[in-house]
Amino acid sequence: MTYKAWNNEGLGFATRQLHAGYDPGRHNSAKAVPIYQDAAFQLGDFDRSGRLFSFAEDGYSYGRYSNPTTEVLERRIESLEGSGSMAVAMASGMASTANIMLNLAATGDEIVASSTLYGGNLTLLRKILPQYGIRGIFVQGENDPGAYADAITDRTKAVFVECLGNPNSNIVDFEAIADIAHAAGIPLVVDNTFATPYLFRPFEHGADIVTYSATKYLSGHGILIGGIAVDRGGFDWLGGKYPHFEQFYDDNRDVIDHEKLRRFLFALRLRMTYLCDLGSYMSPQTAFYILQGMETLSLRMERHVENARRVAEFLDAHPNVAAVSYPELASSPFRGLANKYFPKGAGAIVSFRPVGGIEAAKRIIGRCELFDFMVNVGDAKSLIVHAATSTHFGQPDYALEAAGVAEDTVRLSVGIEDADDLIADLAQALA
Repeated sequence: MTYKAWNNEGLGFATRQLHAGYDPGRHNSAKAVPIYQDAAFQLGDFDRSGRLFSFAEDGYSYGRYSNPTTEVLERRIESLEGSGSMAVAMASGMASTANIMLNLAATGDEIVASSTLYGGNLTLLRKILPQYGIRGIFVQGENDPGAYADAITDRTKAVFVECLGNPNSNIVDFEAIADIAHAAGIPLVVDNTFATPYLFRPFEHGADIVTYSATKYLSGHGILIGGIAVDRGGFDWLGGKYPHFEQFYDDNRDVIDHEKLRRFLFALRLRMTYLCDLGSYMSPQTAFYILQGMETLSLRMERHVENARRVAEFLDAHPNVAAVSYPELASSPFRGLANKYFPKGAGAIVSFRPVGGIEAAKRIIGRCELFDFMVNVGDAKSLIVHAATSTHFGQPDYALEAAGVAEDTVRLSVGIEDADDLIADLAQALA
């Protein structure tokens, strides 16, 4: 038997999305990834038990922080996001982002962030983390790299942006912001949910940590909740700015392989401290379903983008549409950045504001027969939602304005149906 595709990083993206990280020979020769529905695993002898619980040896002990099925998903996303990274699967996208922030910062620290974030991320930084003494500092003018430099202080522990803003798919200059963050000795964290590693690989443009809501495009079928955090590896956490990482390093340097510990200090602390003790690990069944979706990721994203382009162009030319936000439109201020960072396409989220304001938005949503009125995105099926009362519900007016969310903003998650059917549905709703 010569099958080696599971461990060949030289293969193409579409090949690795099917094979990476899973060796059938280690799983009774099952070609599909098995679901290990176990709460606990045999520890072996006394010495091995000690090695497992100290993370000196890779393996499985308890289902709250390790599982063979979920590990395959972690290995696969590492391959797609960038060889040499380390992933940690979480129970949801918000669990991934929240645990990343808790791992980065402590009482008195700050996170500098773009204002054009998903409402859940805004709430996390504006309301929840401040209860633990961690402040979110929001950049005004997120498309000006200098604004990030002005916001950074000696208490800043990271800069946080999204690959494509929510709901208007705005794009920031990732490389310029990464340079600013690194000059200050802090990492750049990117939420890559809307793009997936097929359309955009943040590590290639200076990011240090990536977070995903795997609920969305990675799975693509709208049947689960999951998240993934990915550590690029190699960031210097021991330079004096992160005493909690220095303490973690001192506590584990005689137990865990030294090279591995230094390279993946962030991911190891994330798993050993927050995943183990706060209990937000992804279930094996969830991981299994995400793996099924990822097998067609590249094909789906190509169709998503193709349809989104046609829908955006249709809306941009429609007399009953006052404004459309999609980065590839000729009228978009982000077209240049889209060409630079998203050569395969700038995602499939299209937002627009109808002529007639909020009442028109209500009518359009009520008239759609194919676009379903749901809050999710990234489903293979097309969805429509009113941003201010769903994804950004409860945000103060100034936060909505900063995020580019008007009272009549309608967000579309464009699916993979026939584009003509999608356009026809919008046409009758707009008539």
